[in-house]
Amino acid sequence: MATNLPTTLPGDTLRKAIQEYSLLQQRGPDKPHKKLLEIVAVKFDLSPLQCEFLDRQLKKS
Repeated sequence: MATNLPTTLPGDTLRKAIQEYSLLQQRGPDKPHKKLLEIVAVKFDLSPLQCEFLDRQLKKS
């Protein structure tokens, strides 16, 4: 009997988005934070709430 398991677990998308952000930041340290966040948001289809969370968390570090 097959169960309908999600292909990604909660938090996986944000985890991957943070990894991508870090990679982009290493490759282009002169790029503005907002531009990198926009690239990651589009690539991972983040919701506005996820973008806001990511923005706050990345500003702290």
